[in-house]
Formats: sequence, C-alpha cells, structure tokens
Amino acid sequence: MSSNELQPLSGCIVEEELQFSVVELCHTCAVRREVVIELVQQGVLEPSGAGEESWRFTGSSLRRARIAMQLQRDLGVNAAGAALALQLMDEIEHLRMQLAGGTRHG
Repeated sequence: MSSNELQPLSGCIVEEELQFSVVELCHTCAVRREVVIELVQQGVLEPSGAGEESWRFTGSSLRRARIAMQLQRDLGVNAAGAALALQLMDEIEHLRMQLAGGTRHG
C-alpha cells in the first residue's frame, strides 16, 4: 500500500456535538474533497457554514457519508443514487418511529 492511499478510520461517531471540517471529513472517510462537495450538492450532507472553507459536519453527517461511500463502493451507485437511498432509509426510520410510538387500536 502506498503512502498516498487514503485509509478510512473505523469506529462509530454519532455525537451531534462533534464538528468536522471538510478536511477532517475527507480524511475520516478516506475520500477526496470533490466527493464531499458532490455529496453536499446532492443533499446527502448538510453542513453548517457559508462556504466550503467554513463548512462544519456533525457526527450524523459522518455516518451518512460513510453509508454513501459504502453504497457507491458495494453497489456502484452514483451520488444521486446514494442520496435517494439515504432519503428512503430516513423515511423508513421515521415510519418505524411512528409505529413504535404510534397509536394502538384495540
């Protein structure tokens, strides 16, 4: 393995208090800046901050970026496809939460 290859870090980070810069997110996910920019453009990631240099990403964004990278790697989907898959996953989770705390008839 060459020293120029990016290696993803492992672990589970979901704390919303954590904030990552573009550089940190790229390093953690082992992707180039252009990939992160495309994920933002497709709505997969929603950073705070006015411009690329001031963007800050939460632990939730890190999780979404990793899922998007896995979808692209394993299934060959593009960024738009990853955005759609994540949107559907969010909707499923929302529906599950509604069912879990929802109305009970009986």
